[in-house]
Amino acid sequence: MAEIASLARPYVRAVFDLAKADSDFAGWSDQLTAISLVVADSQFAGLDGHPRVSKEQLASLVIDVCGESLNAQGINFIRLLSANGRLSVVSEIASQYEVLRANAENLIEAELETATEINSEQQDKIAAALKAKLGRDVKLNCVTNPELMGGAVIRTDDWVYDGSVRAQLQKMSAALSA
Repeated sequence: MAEIASLARPYVRAVFDLAKADSDFAGWSDQLTAISLVVADSQFAGLDGHPRVSKEQLASLVIDVCGESLNAQGINFIRLLSANGRLSVVSEIASQYEVLRANAENLIEAELETATEINSEQQDKIAAALKAKLGRDVKLNCVTNPELMGGAVIRTDDWVYDGSVRAQLQKMSAALSA
């Protein structure tokens, strides 16, 4: 895993620099997602490394499947990855790129897990509270999980708040059995 991350790092830096220069972070996110989906397909995986399929043919295949979701830089990027035998690391490139993008845009993603669905007004209040606590804009991804019974669990990259009824019951149970 560390080797894949190391292989991806120079490509990530190059893509990030291009995106920053063009102020097109979202465009590169879309392109990297499209490329990743094609490369992750099981049919494509069978062709990657096949002795009868050239690197140029692989690049052309990815470019054709991605179609209009690519700009000229995206097409050149695919050709470069293919020529260097690095199409297999494109999902890692996309992952590392999103981290750099989030930092550049001062954005953090948070997962909000609740027992029942919450409305957009409640989501906005939670996002505002998280922004005040974390000092960054927050993009909430909401998930419902009835097993929580009530309350919520909030997760970011390096922080977890578990205010669920389930967690409170587990704490009480542990305290009573001690």
